[in-house]
Amino acid sequence: MHGSPEAKSPRAPVISRPVHQSSLCTRALLYDLSYMHDSGFIISRMPKDLSATQWRVRPLPTFTAGQKDWLTRGGSLTAHLRALGNVTVSVTRETVGQPWRDEASELKMDRRAPVWIREVVLKVDGVPFVAAHSIVALDASSGVWQAMRRLRTRPLAELLYSDPGVWRSELTSRRISARHPLHRLASLQTPHEKAHAFVARRSVFVRQGAPLMVTECFLPALWSTTRFENR
Repeated sequence: MHGSPEAKSPRAPVISRPVHQSSLCTRALLYDLSYMHDSGFIISRMPKDLSATQWRVRPLPTFTAGQKDWLTRGGSLTAHLRALGNVTVSVTRETVGQPWRDEASELKMDRRAPVWIREVVLKVDGVPFVAAHSIVALDASSGVWQAMRRLRTRPLAELLYSDPGVWRSELTSRRISARHPLHRLASLQTPHEKAHAFVARRSVFVRQGAPLMVTECFLPALWSTTRFENR
């Protein structure tokens, strides 16, 4: 990581879009690969097609313009939702568990490794707009990312975007069918609607070498509210 600018490594993970700008030197220090390897986490290259995990950097061409817009918006999702109304956070689950198959694959970790799980619903004027699922290594949840356990009903964005030492990976997205565990979380928020599939996005935030993965599933109410903007 300290070679010439022209030097490239085929194993270098893709980490982009710093939450806060800083020098390249600071970036190198923050992105401590040895720590990530020892803790069982290595961020893989984000897939650009539907192979393997099916999460891709470029949204599917079949998505609407509005869906593509929300799936690729940078910055805080909570802040974007506040432009639509009053945003509240409802915590649906916080517990110790294991990563989903695609989470373990992307983070290159053992599927049996313990992780801290936080699941919330972001509501706009009391209506569920987003179901979010976040994981972090259990040891990191009591260390580098311990503030995550104290959020309660505050949005995760308050933690992620207030720390200049946090770096964010590229956003990836996919369609969520009934086979994916995220589908059940989203369906619980739409009991009166029969959604065959949802759309979701994912990114990884890295602090002192420890990754925190955030997956956000958009619910039908968002598209209903923004339908005139999405044409």
